[in-house]
Amino acid sequence: MPDIEGLVNDFVAKLSKRKVEGSQATSRLTAELLRSVVSLQRLPPTNPSAVLIEAVRGIGVKLIAANPVELAVGNIVRRILHIIREEDLSLLISKTSELDLAASDDEGTMYQDYDPTQSAVAAAAKSFLRSPSLHALLENMPDKAVPSNIYTSSSGGDSEEKSKADKLSMTRKLKHDVIEAINILIEDIDTCHELIAEQAVIVGVHAVMANGGVIAPVGMNMVALAAQKHAVPFVVVAGIHKLCPSYPHNPEVCLNDMRSPAELLEFGQFSNCMEFGMDSGAPLQVVNPGFDYVAPELVSLLITDM
Repeated sequence: MPDIEGLVNDFVAKLSKRKVEGSQATSRLTAELLRSVVSLQRLPPTNPSAVLIEAVRGIGVKLIAANPVELAVGNIVRRILHIIREEDLSLLISKTSELDLAASDDEGTMYQDYDPTQSAVAAAAKSFLRSPSLHALLENMPDKAVPSNIYTSSSGGDSEEKSKADKLSMTRKLKHDVIEAINILIEDIDTCHELIAEQAVIVGVHAVMANGGVIAPVGMNMVALAAQKHAVPFVVVAGIHKLCPSYPHNPEVCLNDMRSPAELLEFGQFSNCMEFGMDSGAPLQVVNPGFDYVAPELVSLLITDM
């Protein structure tokens, strides 16, 4: 069985060496890597979601730093962190619902030694507090807050064993649910494709920023300006893995990738340009950007797979 660190280091090397490029490829491989991380990660019976979130966040930082231009990597990491929190919250709400159901079956026992802790747990679940807060309430809940009919036929040792088994069961279910949600995310990435329409410019993009602007292949800004000039809709098709919560003016966001001049000039032409630059006294600069930024006012419609 491969170890987590080896898998992460291998993917980091591919990202840093540009062996993996493109939003679809990077997002799919990132999701597959994090699915393996969730599967291989050892989780404690107490508060497993916090351990899982910390592991995914730490790996996400390494992946983003390996190639900041691939914004889809950070998008997938944030999406999976959201999935973990959602699945953990769902399990906690389910557990508090079972407590409420058990309490309603034995009202006399419950009201005999009433404690508001259980009501507080249910109210916290319905208010959608963060999962660590719910975990803390559930784990620190006094014994009398739980209806006595749940463990009437068990001794103290049996109750403790049952509680430990329940925690292990919740941990396994959390891991299973997160992996299933990641599988659905990978399917969405694979099935996302560009649509075809008449009398409209429909393009795929590298990333969609928080302000509605898009990062697209170089030359796309000229296409958008031409579409606006001729009153033709400029439609952007992007999968959910390309939706980025960052703004284009954020200094932490690397919006462009300067590529080699060899893609524009052959070696002989480049040498002639170098000689001309030295003769004229002006330094020769060949700029070959990989992407264009298209302002949000040029985008007529955004289509996603949400």
